Amino acid sequence: MIDKVKQDAMARMKKCIEVLKDSLAKLRTGRASTALVDHIRVDNYGQLVPLNQVATVNTPDARTIAIQPWDKNMVGVIEKAILASDLGLNPTTAGQVVRIPLPQLTEERRKEIIKVAKADTEHARVAIRAVRRDANDHLKKLLKDHKATEDQERRAQEEVQKLTDKHIAEADAVLAGKEKELMEV
Repeated sequence: MIDKVKQDAMARMKKCIEVLKDSLAKLRTGRASTALVDHIRVDNYGQLVPLNQVATVNTPDARTIAIQPWDKNMVGVIEKAILASDLGLNPTTAGQVVRIPLPQLTEERRKEIIKVAKADTEHARVAIRAVRRDANDHLKKLLKDHKATEDQERRAQEEVQKLTDKHIAEADAVLAGKEKELMEV
């Protein structure tokens, strides 16, 4: 029973780190990344679908994202979806290819993005601590129901704390990597 609680806690903490990585991947750095447009949904004949399901998205160089729709009628729809998104980017159309040039980030904008990254990381830390609290509550319930001894419960709580410390350190390392990436000129 105790092992199940620990395994569940570890799986949920790993998921928190994955969500953090996905969230930070969407933040714009100086380099072009297809992850910037992953969250954009376009109207495909009356149905909202992810952009990568109606077009090929790639980065021909470090400052450009190129989007080639599979249906030439989708060019205008894709362009409107990008303009309506929260990215603040201006796409240009060259024939059947939508190009998104990424301007150089200013120092002020980099600092704003780092603040957002720090906030996302703090949310991940809070989620990891919530997982720890849930695991400890389960362990206390096992003790109360006489399914575990006090020693087993205490040891398990120490192991859950070690898992928590490990995953919070991993979240901090992910943030440090993103900060370094953002501050590169």
